Amino acid sequence: MRGSSRLLGAAAVVTTLSLLLAGCGGGGTGSGSAGEVDPNGTFTVYGTEPQNTLIPTNTNELGGTKAVDPMFAELIAFKGENAEPYNMMADSITTTDSKVYDIKIKQGWKFHDGTEVKAKNFVDAWNYGAYTPNGQINSTFFENIQGYSDVHPSDENAKPATDKMSGLVVKNDYEFQVTLNAPFSVFGIKIGYTAFAPLPDAFFKDPKAFAQHPIGNGPMKFVSRTPNADIKLTRNDDYQGPDKVKFKDLDVKIYASQETAYQDLLSNKLDFIETLPPSALAGGKYKADLKDNLVTGHLLGISTIAIPYYVPGYNNLDLRKAISLAIDRPQITKTVMNDTYVPADGYISQGIPGYRPGVCQFCKFDPEQAKALFQKSGFKGKLTIASNADGGRKEPLVAACNSIKNVLGVECDFVPATDFGQWRSIVTGHKLTGMGRSDWSADYPSIEDFLNPIYRTGASSNDSVYSNPKVDQTLAQADATADKDAAMKLYQQAEDQIAQDLPSIPVWDEKGVAAKSKHAKTVVLDFRRRADYSSVEVTKK
Repeated sequence: MRGSSRLLGAAAVVTTLSLLLAGCGGGGTGSGSAGEVDPNGTFTVYGTEPQNTLIPTNTNELGGTKAVDPMFAELIAFKGENAEPYNMMADSITTTDSKVYDIKIKQGWKFHDGTEVKAKNFVDAWNYGAYTPNGQINSTFFENIQGYSDVHPSDENAKPATDKMSGLVVKNDYEFQVTLNAPFSVFGIKIGYTAFAPLPDAFFKDPKAFAQHPIGNGPMKFVSRTPNADIKLTRNDDYQGPDKVKFKDLDVKIYASQETAYQDLLSNKLDFIETLPPSALAGGKYKADLKDNLVTGHLLGISTIAIPYYVPGYNNLDLRKAISLAIDRPQITKTVMNDTYVPADGYISQGIPGYRPGVCQFCKFDPEQAKALFQKSGFKGKLTIASNADGGRKEPLVAACNSIKNVLGVECDFVPATDFGQWRSIVTGHKLTGMGRSDWSADYPSIEDFLNPIYRTGASSNDSVYSNPKVDQTLAQADATADKDAAMKLYQQAEDQIAQDLPSIPVWDEKGVAAKSKHAKTVVLDFRRRADYSSVEVTKK
C-alpha cells in the first residue's frame, strides 16, 4: 500500500521495520510569519471538551487526542501527507509470517516521572486496554492479539477467564513478542495508533490519580486540565524522539462556539484552528480574512451520518436509501462549505490506498428515486439528525436536513448536543433517538482502519450498532490474509457489502483548510486534521 508498502512482506520472508526518519512534517503548511522565533513561547489551539479522562486506551475523539497525542509516543509514528510510517519508540519490528511479531524498543526513553520505558509498559498497557472490566473505549483495537477473547469475551455478561492476553510475552526489558490469532498484514502500522501507547508503572498503582495527572513518554508533559476551559501541557526537555517541539507551552482552549474561536484567532488571541466556521467559509470570506495565515493540508478522513438500528423505524433499508438519495451533496459542499469539502461516494477516505469511486450507489442526488423509496418504506413520523453544535458541525447537517425535507416532504430537524464530550457519550451509550453525525479520521493509513473499528459487530466506533455476519466474516478473512494485495481486495469486498446495507450515509470528505495566527510562524496540518506540533514555531510577542 502507498505509504506503508515497506512495512510488511509476504509469509516466510523476514521483514524488519526499521524505517529511517526523513523528516517529521505532516500535510500542508501555513506561510511563515515575520518575527523572531521564541523557543519559550506558548502555542494555543482550538479545542472541544474531551469525552473521557486523558488515557490513551480510553480516547478516540479529537477533543481528547489533541492533548493525549503529544503526551505519548507510540512504537510507530507517521509523517508526510500520505502518513508514511517510521519507527518512533520501536528499534525494530520483525516478522516471518505476519502473525508473530518480535518488537524491540529503544533504550533510555523515559516517562515524564523519570522512570524508564520498558517492554512491560507496552504489554501491561495493552492488557489493561483489552480487559473488559476496565471499560476502555479502544478495547477492540487489541482483538487481533491471541488471547483477546479470554480477557474480553464476546458475551458482555461473561466473566473474563484472565486479565492477560496469551499473545503478549515480555522477553526482556527492551523486547516483547506479539502473537496474533491469524496473520494480519496491517498490524505493523496499526500499532502507531494512540491506544497502543505505553503506560508507566504509576498508572497501575493508582489509575484514579493518574487520570487527574497523566504521565506520558511524549514530547509534552501534562500541567493541568480545567473542564470546559483548557488543557495545559509543557515541553518535555528530556524527550529523545525526532518530533521534539520548538515552543514551550501548549494551551488547548475549550470553546463552545467555533465562531468565537475563529474571531479569537483573527484577533491573535488563539494561534490555531483546524477547521473553519460556516461564516468564514461563506463566499470564500476566509481567504480575505486569513491571507498568508491560511493553512492547507491533505486529510485522510470522511464524514457520515449514522443511522442507528436500535431506533424504532430506522431499521428500514428503503428509508436509508431514500434519505441518502435525498441529500444534495454537491450543492451543500459548494454553498455551505464553499468547496472546502467534496461529496463522499463510499466508506473509505479518498486519500487512502484502496479507495474506489462510486462504491455507494445511493450517494448520488436522485429526488425521484428517493421519493419512490421513501413511499415504499412506509415510514411515519419525523426524522432527526443529532450532533454537537460546536466545531461548525451544525450548518451542513441543517442543510442536509433541509434537503431531505424538501425532497421527501417529511419533517427533519437538527438536534444539538451541549458539547462534543456530551455528544460522544450519547453515541457510545446508544442513546440516539434518530440519525447522528459520525465522522472518522484515519488512525493509520489503511483501508482496514475505515472498516473494522466502525462496521464490525461490537466495534469500538460502531455508532449505528450495525451487525452483518457476512461483513464480519469478510473482514476476518481480510485480517487473516498475509498478502497485502489479496487482503486489500477482501477489504474492498467488505466495503461493497456495507454499501448495500447503508448502516451510515457517506456525505463528504474534508479537503483540509485551517488557520493560524500571526503569532504562529509555521504550522503544518497533519493527515488527521490536527496541528503537527513538531512543525510549530511561534514568534516573540
